[in-house]
Amino acid sequence: MKIKLIALSFFIGILLSACAKKNTEAANTSLATEKQTQTKKVLVFTKTLGWRHKSIETGIATIKDFGKTHNFVVEHTEDSTHFSTAFLPQYDAIVFLSTTGNVLDNEAQKKFEAYIQGGGSYLGIHAAADTEYEWPWYGKLVGGYFESHPNNPNIRKATVQKTINKHGSTKHYESSFSRDDEWYNYKNLNPTITAVLQLDETSYEGGTNGDFHPIAWYHLYDGGKAFYTGGGHTKESYEEIGFRKHLEEALLWCLE
Repeated sequence: MKIKLIALSFFIGILLSACAKKNTEAANTSLATEKQTQTKKVLVFTKTLGWRHKSIETGIATIKDFGKTHNFVVEHTEDSTHFSTAFLPQYDAIVFLSTTGNVLDNEAQKKFEAYIQGGGSYLGIHAAADTEYEWPWYGKLVGGYFESHPNNPNIRKATVQKTINKHGSTKHYESSFSRDDEWYNYKNLNPTITAVLQLDETSYEGGTNGDFHPIAWYHLYDGGKAFYTGGGHTKESYEEIGFRKHLEEALLWCLE
């Protein structure tokens, strides 16, 4: 009788162990599926303490259009307190849309650094390079700081050259093309960037970067990833099929 009880207990133990294993596997599968199907979220940040671009509202609307097309959530703020551990982890990408000046305090800067170091993504548009000059980490993230642009007029037609074919943000472009925008000159370019578009300075007056004048680029940085495009000064930029596609694919790359 005692032997039978021992055998029965052993059999029940095996059954319970098998059930527990199946439940664990089911739970893990459920969590993995939930993560795969979870809707991505993008935060568009547009705080300005310097020049305020009139194209910002059009840019926000454009990014929201991308969200509708690709089924991701787009939220907008100018509140720097969103750069906290309570808010940042929920976003798959942070967009600095023509921000200017010192827009984040020291604590918010630390939180944003931690977000990128944890695998976060950053997309900088136009005046995002005219932001946070006293924060070297940010300068390396964006890839370079604004130095100057042509004046009288500041918006000029220039020839843009495609420097890489395989990136989604440039696949739709010809090897060279012309468009109107406010063309930034840059300083402190991060040597880790990979340019996807550059300017031909012989095609317009006011360029100061020389033979290598990147105007859009990407790189991996401090545990995360970053893309920057210098276009987007004008409202009309966001109505151009080519520039919209460039910006859309740049954001999708950030969300990969």
